[in-house]
Amino acid sequence: MPHISANDLKVKGVVAIEAMLANQPEAIISVRGKERFVVMDMEQYHYLRECELEAALAQTRADLAEGRSIKGSPEEHVARLKAAA
Repeated sequence: MPHISANDLKVKGVVAIEAMLANQPEAIISVRGKERFVVMDMEQYHYLRECELEAALAQTRADLAEGRSIKGSPEEHVARLKAAA
């Protein structure tokens, strides 16, 4: 993954980010030679968020299929939380 130094970002601003993202969906910003941040365009960000939500939904479905769930009222849930605290 391509890198943008903090100094390049300071000197060139958003233009440095736009140049890097013209050919790939993500770029790393390095500070003093160490990778610190990742920048991406909004389309890539929304894609990754959708992937996270799909993974959470798949995990929930697996939990339900394996019986790793509890049915009950909101009041029962609050009571379980208080008892666990």
